Amino acid sequence: MGSAWIVGAVVAFVIGNATITARAAEIRLAEQFSMGYLQFNIMKRDKLIEKYAAQRGLKDFKVSWQRFNGPVAMNEALLSNSTDIVSGGVPGLITLWDKTLGTSFEVRGICALSSQPFLLNTANPEIKSISDFGERDRIAVPSIKVSVQAVLLQMAAAAAFGEDNYAKLDSLTVSMSPPDATITMLSGAGGISSAFSVPPFQFQQLEQKNIHTVLSSFDVLGPHSFTVSWTSARFRKDNPELYAAFLDAVKEATAIIAADPKGTAQSWIGDTGSKLPLEMVTRVVTGSNVEWTMTPAATMKFAKFMHKVGTTRHEPASWKDMFFPEIGNLNGS
Repeated sequence: MGSAWIVGAVVAFVIGNATITARAAEIRLAEQFSMGYLQFNIMKRDKLIEKYAAQRGLKDFKVSWQRFNGPVAMNEALLSNSTDIVSGGVPGLITLWDKTLGTSFEVRGICALSSQPFLLNTANPEIKSISDFGERDRIAVPSIKVSVQAVLLQMAAAAAFGEDNYAKLDSLTVSMSPPDATITMLSGAGGISSAFSVPPFQFQQLEQKNIHTVLSSFDVLGPHSFTVSWTSARFRKDNPELYAAFLDAVKEATAIIAADPKGTAQSWIGDTGSKLPLEMVTRVVTGSNVEWTMTPAATMKFAKFMHKVGTTRHEPASWKDMFFPEIGNLNGS
């Protein structure tokens, strides 16, 4: 009886360790189509996660990278255990934080990546403000209702038409990746004349004389986090070394962006296969309203709005409720 128990315990120990090893054998990171994830480009180029994981004694593990269009697909991948760390606009994090709060798969933010405005551009000369959009107009956003652009459009509509009409423009939105939306706008085909876009595509659009900006996200919120990263409490608990390595890698990558913006721009071009000129991409990296920072900004403004209009069930008391404690010493909001 005793020997059988010992054998069983050894088997359980081996299986348990095999499970942990399997989890730690790979860290899968997901990003979207924009220049809001430059730290990921640098981390990939310089193998920074590998560097800091190795310093913590991890060996024989893999770092893999994925790209999605919009937060819905990324959050579904996270919930289905098809990816480990995702990144995107603040509403994508809030949506999943709200959905998983109090469950065994609770999701929170890791850190911010950038603060920068995104622009609602149009090729329709008649549209000067969001009040000018009509029933036949269509606005491209990465994901309807839940992308940061879609939520900002709701916030702008609430300010322009009253809070009860926050969804007034939702019926005009169409899910489309920023590259595809840009191609459609520039070609004049496909019935999409407007796009709530992302850098650098929003600036590529504005190079055309017939395209102008209707609204900046900073007009609605002031300076705010554009991109953040998030994961599940389970991944953080099961892989503390990889989690810590990711944070260290983001910190170094953020410093590299500040020290070498041109090299960073070149890395983004190489990583994405972009045909945009290096000079233009470098200007985006160093824009006057652009900050590459791990500190969350204005996340509570998003959370309060989404709760007020019924998009989410829970309202956090502080931005720290939505992020894991490792960045709790930062002056976030």
